[in-house]
Amino acid sequence: MVLFLWIGVEQGSAETLVILSSPGLAAPLQALGSAFEATQSGVWVRVVVEEALDMRRRIAAVENQPSWAEAGLRGPIHLIAPGGDELIARLEQKAYVLPNSRQAYAAVSLVLVAPESVVEAPNSFEALARDPALRVAVADPVLTALGQQTRELVAGLGLTEALGHRLDVATDVEGVLSHLLNGQADVGIVFGPDAYRYRERIRMTAVAPERVVKPVLHSLAMVRSCPNRELGQAFLNFVRTAEAQAVLVALGYGLPGSGDARLGAGMPSGGEVRR
Repeated sequence: MVLFLWIGVEQGSAETLVILSSPGLAAPLQALGSAFEATQSGVWVRVVVEEALDMRRRIAAVENQPSWAEAGLRGPIHLIAPGGDELIARLEQKAYVLPNSRQAYAAVSLVLVAPESVVEAPNSFEALARDPALRVAVADPVLTALGQQTRELVAGLGLTEALGHRLDVATDVEGVLSHLLNGQADVGIVFGPDAYRYRERIRMTAVAPERVVKPVLHSLAMVRSCPNRELGQAFLNFVRTAEAQAVLVALGYGLPGSGDARLGAGMPSGGEVRR
């Protein structure tokens, strides 16, 4: 199933930039699209959302069909933005995307969160070991990628023994946040964009150091059949500008290639939030 998300309203002879995206990245790409439109004259951005398997089939159909209509689209695709970089790498191998067009634009890091109502909260992951009363909500490491990365972080920081009996294991990220907000835990570990969704009730107090757990990078790439490579490249260039990065940081994403990911105002490179 394809979900068409429109940014702006197409008018007259305005040119449309089409981005094929995974569902989880629709929100940041919509925000980036709106910011990009503000810098361009007569350009509109459309985000087409598909699951990874359908995305691969869609690109293959576009490359192998003589017309866009036969490929099942109302218009051509300029860029592709799957979750993570594995799919882009596969598409590069099959020459479905242009060589050297991949552009990393966002990073997803683990963050430490606390209820907004709590005045004094640990401002580093290491601080969790200094307070034996703190209960830490985490996701199931068997069932979720969040839990797996959290376990890697705890082990990498040498906190496994210190936190062992204080970990409150929830099924998934929604469970972690529920346990935190219902008082079953004092702090929780989630991904930055998930913390942003609950920003009115929780706040981020620390970001996982990149030297311990590498953030998940999200990239864009230009499809080989892009109808306007100049426009596609303009968007690829835009996503690394200060304006675009400010949009992403505000949504809870980190910035690739900047050392320890920085999320939100006042987040220093050491991963702690200044009070």
